[in-house]
Amino acid sequence: MNGFWEWLGDNAWAGWLGVGLVLATAELLSLDLVLLMLAVGAFAGAGSAALGASLTVSAVVAIAVSLGMLALARPSLIKRLHSGPDLKTGTKALVGASGVALSAVDATQGQVKLGGETWSARAFDPDVTIEEGTVVAVFEIDGATAVVYPAE
Repeated sequence: MNGFWEWLGDNAWAGWLGVGLVLATAELLSLDLVLLMLAVGAFAGAGSAALGASLTVSAVVAIAVSLGMLALARPSLIKRLHSGPDLKTGTKALVGASGVALSAVDATQGQVKLGGETWSARAFDPDVTIEEGTVVAVFEIDGATAVVYPAE
């Protein structure tokens, strides 16, 4: 066992590389990007040790790079990963969608076809009657009624 420690003392880069690989592998389980930033620091320590730096210098490099990655790179990566488009589901997904009037739609009644489904509908403007076959757009969904207006 002493032979291993002597070899590791002479090849500190291998120890840093091993630590970096373990941290990068553990990141696959956490998906928080903290362990990945620490792994990058360990790889930097491996690089400095491979260039002949002492264990103390390699440790300082690893710590400095890890802290730099945690402070500078991780926040922007997290922001980029969490800034995807909003997913609209349910009736919110229908707002702005277009459809076709199946019957005359006025301020109180009518039917439209939206996304392959028949909806009860009423006109957004109470003074407008939308004729059958007119392309409409959804202004809002009020309960089970689509509030629509002529899209053309």
